[in-house]
Amino acid sequence: MTSRPPAVRRAAATALLGAALFAAGTGTAAAHVHVDAPGATAGSGPVTLEFSGASEADAGIAGMRTQLPAGIAPGDVTLASGPAGWTLTPTAQGFEVGGPALASGEDVAYGVTVATLPAGVTELAFPTVQVYADGTEDAWIEPEVPGGPEPEMPAPVLAVAPGTAVPTTPAPAPTTPAPTVETQPAAPGTGTPEPVAAAEQETGGAWFVAVAAVAALAAVAGGLWYRRSRAGR
Repeated sequence: MTSRPPAVRRAAATALLGAALFAAGTGTAAAHVHVDAPGATAGSGPVTLEFSGASEADAGIAGMRTQLPAGIAPGDVTLASGPAGWTLTPTAQGFEVGGPALASGEDVAYGVTVATLPAGVTELAFPTVQVYADGTEDAWIEPEVPGGPEPEMPAPVLAVAPGTAVPTTPAPAPTTPAPTVETQPAAPGTGTPEPVAAAEQETGGAWFVAVAAVAALAAVAGGLWYRRSRAGR
């Protein structure tokens, strides 16, 4: 049997160790949680989102907790499909699906229906925590930064087509009705005097003349009486 030189044996061992480390390092990175919705467009709905997650523990997957992006309310999400016995529960920031644990090593797949996708957004992140039956968790919650290094535990991101902008029609300008001119009734006392008032004015004038005449006669009679009484003395 031919024996290999020590240098060759060391090189071979180094190569095998490097391959093993590479496989161990890429195993976790490959086990992403994914979300997809073929044909979905921004602002449309209802839309079913398909989630999938690979098993990375000895225990089976028992649940998935997801944080919703802005524009989707927890109450607008319902369970469309999933493992037998799994249900959906809304949470403060999103929703949780779970139920009887899957078999060890079995991947999970489930779908949720969203009432309406946010308008004007073409990429939606869904940070998700994968929960196992033994209590361990895989937190796929790290955001992807453009130009930055690839995150170790990236959050699932849904890419959708941009929605069609709805044209807006300006509302017609309101018309102002013409002002209504009302005829005011004439103030009392400004018209022609009534016949009764005119008659009363004439009667008052005649009475004043009669009184003046009587007073004049009385003055004349008094003067005559005074002169006679003086002459008789």
